[in-house]
Amino acid sequence: MSHGPYSDLDRERVVPEPPKRVDAPIRRAFERDRARLVHAASTRRLAAKTQVVGPQFDDFVRNRLTHSLEVAQIARDVSRAIAPDQPEMADLAESAALAHDLGHPPFGHNGEQVLHELAAEAGGFEGNAQTLRLLTRLESKTFDADGVSVGLNLTRATLDACTKYPWRAGERGRKFGVYEDDLPVFTWMRDPADGQHRCIEAQIMDLADDVAYSVHDVEDGIAAGHLDLTRLDEAAISEIVRDWYLPGASDAAIIAALTDLRSVDGWPTQEYDGSRRALAALKNLTSDLIGRFCGAVQTATPYEQVVVRHGGDLVIPEPTRVEIAVLKGIATHYVMLADEHKAAQQRQRELVVELVGVLLDRGPEALDRPFADDWAAAADDQARVRVVIDQVASLTDVTAVAWHRHLVA
Repeated sequence: MSHGPYSDLDRERVVPEPPKRVDAPIRRAFERDRARLVHAASTRRLAAKTQVVGPQFDDFVRNRLTHSLEVAQIARDVSRAIAPDQPEMADLAESAALAHDLGHPPFGHNGEQVLHELAAEAGGFEGNAQTLRLLTRLESKTFDADGVSVGLNLTRATLDACTKYPWRAGERGRKFGVYEDDLPVFTWMRDPADGQHRCIEAQIMDLADDVAYSVHDVEDGIAAGHLDLTRLDEAAISEIVRDWYLPGASDAAIIAALTDLRSVDGWPTQEYDGSRRALAALKNLTSDLIGRFCGAVQTATPYEQVVVRHGGDLVIPEPTRVEIAVLKGIATHYVMLADEHKAAQQRQRELVVELVGVLLDRGPEALDRPFADDWAAAADDQARVRVVIDQVASLTDVTAVAWHRHLVA
């Protein structure tokens, strides 16, 4: 049976749930999923997790929660623009955006890299695979008939929309979307997808993430005094764009993209001074850039090509893709790789290594109760490593420091 473009298969949950009286006839299945994500403990923890620069450097910058809210707004707007008669697509894309960073550990990508190295023999670590694990196992909401947690028990279509990298480790570079012991629910979720194609709702989420990440990190960097858009090192930015984001991009394409960005009406012509007028100009620049990128995608994606789930694809023009990468390169060069942050990042890496080590040594007595139970049920050493990785990944920046101080220091 089908209700609109989405089928009963799309709305299916691992554990069947009858509609609640409060839902009829108000809330759609995907709206229920969104509500569960808003109320999830993992969502609250995002408020104390680093986006790019931690709160110890500046309390104005975005954290993972504010970033996720902004991604959700962009994802909903893009969905409504390209498919105005499909409100459920907007529900799915917004839910995916709210969930997309749930699996990220303390200290941002710095912490993610360390956990990946520490978990090498247990299958590695990847924030997106951890998101699936949280949604289908670690978050406490629903249990199956055997007493096994199925996490938030989201619909098949919502879980699929949350999956940015629908493939296993080692299949397509460093990024992946599922650990080996989560393959059963991943396989169920992907029905009826064939291969590694991302559903269009996940593509919208990914675009919204890229747009928010690129634009807002530059905004934060300017407001914090780390960069000045009137004085950019083009050669350094080009190198970072190729090394980090677009390996095949030529210098000519990168410089052309930067030139086009400088033609945007709100691009500054003088150094940011922190005044209200400068703050307003900076906010208008971010709005202009977001509108520029989303408008280009809306224009390039034919309406007849917008088919739900695996029936169509979002079209991102190549110039837009390069411009987004250039903004990321600017933020990376002037903020993420700034000398003043390198010492702190090194200490964060050492902290994570030491914390994982002491938790492996002390086992369940040092773990939160849910993870202590997982430890007791673990079949071997690799499974116990995964339990400790799950525990550390659940911590915020602040609680990771506090745990380290209590257990190690």
